[in-house]
Formats: sequence, C-alpha cells, structure tokens
Amino acid sequence: MSEQLFDTVLIANRGEIALRILRAARDLGLRTVAVHSQADADLRHVALADTALCIGPAAASESYLNPQRLLQAAKLTGAGAIHPGYGFLAESAHFAQAVEEAGLVFVGPTSASIRLMGDKVSAKQAMLEAGVPCVPGSPGALPADAETVRELAEACGYPLIVKASGGGGGRGMRIVHDPRELDEAVAMTREEAGRAFGNPEVYLEKFLEHPRHIEIQVMADGFGNVVWLGERDCSMQRRHQKIIEESPAPGVDRQAITAIGERCVRACQLIGYRGAGTFEFLYENGEFYFIEMNTRVQVEHPVTELVTGVDIVREQLLVALGKPLSVRQEQISLSGHAIECRINAEDPFSFAPAPGTVTRWVAPGGPGIRIDTHLYAGYRVPPYYDSLVAKFLAHGANREQAIKRMRGALAEADLGGIKSSIPLHQRLMDEPGFVAGGFDIHHLERYLNQDQEVSK
Repeated sequence: MSEQLFDTVLIANRGEIALRILRAARDLGLRTVAVHSQADADLRHVALADTALCIGPAAASESYLNPQRLLQAAKLTGAGAIHPGYGFLAESAHFAQAVEEAGLVFVGPTSASIRLMGDKVSAKQAMLEAGVPCVPGSPGALPADAETVRELAEACGYPLIVKASGGGGGRGMRIVHDPRELDEAVAMTREEAGRAFGNPEVYLEKFLEHPRHIEIQVMADGFGNVVWLGERDCSMQRRHQKIIEESPAPGVDRQAITAIGERCVRACQLIGYRGAGTFEFLYENGEFYFIEMNTRVQVEHPVTELVTGVDIVREQLLVALGKPLSVRQEQISLSGHAIECRINAEDPFSFAPAPGTVTRWVAPGGPGIRIDTHLYAGYRVPPYYDSLVAKFLAHGANREQAIKRMRGALAEADLGGIKSSIPLHQRLMDEPGFVAGGFDIHHLERYLNQDQEVSK
C-alpha cells in the first residue's frame, strides 16, 4: 500500500464550488482549509472547514488570484494539496507550476497539460494529431504578413472568425463576413489579445452559423486509465455564457457521440492528461468540431454526475492522492436525463448584477432535485465576484420528466432580498424551442431579442 500523498487540501475558491469540494474532501476523510477574502468571511464553507484563513482584501487580484498568498496559506496550514475549483487560477499553468515546484499537489492536470491545452493553436494541433475533428482554419498562429493572412482566409472561406490563441469566455474573437473587414479584424483582435491575455497571437477558423455546443466529460488518472462520461448539451447561451446545460444531448446519434468520446479518450492518452477535463465541440450537420479543452472541473459537472452516478470531484481528489480511477469505461452508462439551470444574482431581464442581502431562502426539493448553493438567509452576496449563487438540477427518467421537475423546483424556490434569474428560467422551461430540444447556440439571444421587440 503506497503512502497517501496528502491529508489536507486547501480550497482555493469560493461560493458553491468551494462547498462542493469541501464535501467531497470530507467524504474521503481529508482535512480542509478554506481561504477567503475579507468580503467572504461569512461563506458557508469557511464555517465548515477544519481551518479558515483570510488571504486578503475583497479584490480578487489581492486574494483568490494571488498565487503567493495561496501558497503561503498552504504552508501555514500544512495543506499538502490545492484544489482550484473553476475560474480564478484553475487554468493557470503558471500557478499549477508554482504549486508543483513548492512540493504540493495541484488537484488537476500537470502544468504542462494546462499550458498545452490553454493555447488554442497548440491545442488544435494536438487534437489533429489525435484524430479529433477540428473546425477548418489556419494551421497555426497567423503570420505578420497581411497578404498571407488574406490567402489563408480565402482558403478557409467566409464567413470566418478571428480568435485569440489564449482567449476564452467569449473574449478575443471577431466574426468576419466580408474580405474587406479582415485586416482590421485581425489587427483589433491581436491588440485585444495582447492586453487581455498577454499573448497577441491569433488564428482563423471557419464560422459555423447554426451550431450546437456539445461537450465531452473525461477523467484520467496517473496510471494510463481514461474514461469519458457522456456528453452535455450547453447550447442555451447568452454572449457565449452558458445558461442551461443538459445530458444527454437531445436528438444526437448515440453512435456519433460514442465515436467522439472514444477519440477524446485517445487524445488524453496521447498528451498524458490527468484529472478532470472537458472537450468542447461545435456540432453542425451531424459533424463535431473541436474548439477547446477546459482543463478543470466545469460549473455544469453535476449534470454528468446525475446521469452517470460518478462523483467527479471525488474522482479528482482520488487521482490527486495518487490512486486510480474508481470506475472503468464498461461500468459507465447514462441513466435518464438531467438539466441544470444556473441561478445568478442578477436582474432576470436586463442581466445587470444584483448583489445584496438574502432575507429569505427556502430551497426546493423532491424526487430528482439537486441544489448546489452556498446561500442562506442573512448571507450578503458581494458585488466583487461572479454572480452565480446556485445551480438547480433536475433528473428524470427522460427529458420530459426532467423539465417537469425543473419547473416544479423553480416554482417552489423561495429566494428573497435579491433579484435572481429564477423568473427567466421559469419562462425558458416553457419556451417551445427549448421544450423541443436540438436548438443552436444563438437560440436564446434570438428569443430575448424577439421579446425586447414585443415589449417596445
């Protein structure tokens, strides 16, 4: 029996994901350290952790995004591992490398894997080598020569999209419909990429006009074992931000899903990937096109947990502890259908952030309902961070039952003191396009634009 690599994990995050990590760690008998900013002293996981430590002011740059303060906190508390959750430093190769060099365990991939897959050009090249289909486009970063760029654009075909190599979250991209717009779009995207991501490299891709967004969840350990855990349809988006996720993807051929899942496994094996990861694809006319890999746990991971029965965060910690995955591919099958609604502290129609004090919170329940949240009556939602405050999940024998259960959960929830996106989700659960399934990534914005036109 090999010696356990650590017995204490530092949770380098906040909100619902920090509480989720704490519960998984507790399930494995691990001690937990909660680090928090001055604005987050009243978070639920801070009260529940074995040790809590304030690491700085409310500004994320002086707390959750400060690698040195996180490493110092680990040293002070005796934590042998750091779980980054999602967001903040979760996909920072620099931070993962610093954790490794400090002799600690980063609960995630190696810094080398994060660096490889964090750069969209090198990620695309790696996927092509692994046989994963990619969106047609330039073979690498665009050269400085404008004429060569125009030739690459003509070969790619219009409309096309200019993307930042180090971009993400919908930033660092411009759609080009006319060749006369190309030079300016490339120059502006380069400038934005340099400022936002510290990397001015950009590349071209064919712009798919009506794609769906489908992603494959994978898990890998340090012994060469890799599994894929089905897919999630994340096409309900606004400004490239996911609003609703579900699994399985409605109306997509299961053989096609299996084929792409197996290619993702192959890709993980070729790049020596470890931990949880998600391959994101655009899907149009029966074809999958790789766009990026998220080298971390996703906000929507509970969707997959509900249909597979696999605890993804627990598997992350097991892998970090130097243990093999607890499941094999032949043991994994999808059961029923699951839907997740992201509940944000924001105006449900203008989408403006709406921080404030929660005066009342009664969570919904019943068969097939799961609520991941850090909310409680009296909690103050701060204005400094992402507005996600809860994730409502409904699981049913089929999609129709999952939708019905979600409608019930949204109606039953009682959240007072702050505005939230619950009313928007209630409308979406009855929206004909959503109920029918199989919509593209532009569906929600079309629906919202139509709604605005009607209200004028």
